[in-house]
Amino acid sequence: MFEGFEQLQIQTSGTTINLVKGGDGPPLLLLHGYPQTHTMWHKVAPLLARDFTVVAADLRGYGDSGKPEGGSEHLNYSKRAMAQDQVEVMEQLGFDSFLLAAHDRGARVSHRLTKDHPQRVRKLALLDIIPTHRMFQIVNKEMATNTYHWFFLIQPYDFPERVIGAAADQFIRRSFERGANAAKVFPPEAVAEYVRCATQPEAIHAMCEDYRAGASIDLAHDEADFANKVDCPLLALWSATGYVGRTQDVLQVWRDYATDVRGHSMPCGHHIAEEMPEEAHAAIRDFFLTA
Repeated sequence: MFEGFEQLQIQTSGTTINLVKGGDGPPLLLLHGYPQTHTMWHKVAPLLARDFTVVAADLRGYGDSGKPEGGSEHLNYSKRAMAQDQVEVMEQLGFDSFLLAAHDRGARVSHRLTKDHPQRVRKLALLDIIPTHRMFQIVNKEMATNTYHWFFLIQPYDFPERVIGAAADQFIRRSFERGANAAKVFPPEAVAEYVRCATQPEAIHAMCEDYRAGASIDLAHDEADFANKVDCPLLALWSATGYVGRTQDVLQVWRDYATDVRGHSMPCGHHIAEEMPEEAHAAIRDFFLTA
């Protein structure tokens, strides 16, 4: 995976960020979701590298990036802190501004990054999310059932850490080894990488802290600057079969948070970049290359 890409470790003001870099052209930062690593882009990044300088990074707490303690108020895993890492990474690589595409938790980090650093992001592509702020406004039985981990992982330290740690391998694998096409969508080497990284005790803690921050300090930040919309072009792609796609008008939701929104659903599940890599590549490429 990532043949021809260079692996780097970059020290930021808050931690160390692991990444791979390859290709040539306008800079493009790719961020991953839970409980994954930059490896989730292994089908799409080589295609994007034909047109862009691709940087696929592990978020703090994930993959081979640093995993600081969360802190009493979960500040070290606020999306603001996680976004700051990535801004510093791109700056150290020589990119003062860049294109940004992200999935799941990485997309939440990217939403905050674009709000905190609007001059940095030229265009923003987000895969299968609506804002965290809105998600907590629509909680009902179906949402809690479909996204139960949102409410399990936020339980006080160290209850979820202990429960997950008792069967960490099984807990992580169940996300990637279900369904008739699972082995095709998630090849064994990708699953092995997710398991290697996400079953470390410090990674389990970090992932819980990511979600704890999402239900606390991140909401405070979102409320404080709700009126400041994202003003760069925003592409939303979402799963037609997932909870958000089935229950929400995704484009209309995003228009409450951004001024220039376009996008469409895709006939797949949550993991768009792995389930439909060629289509995901085409949508992201066309969006970024179109004036």
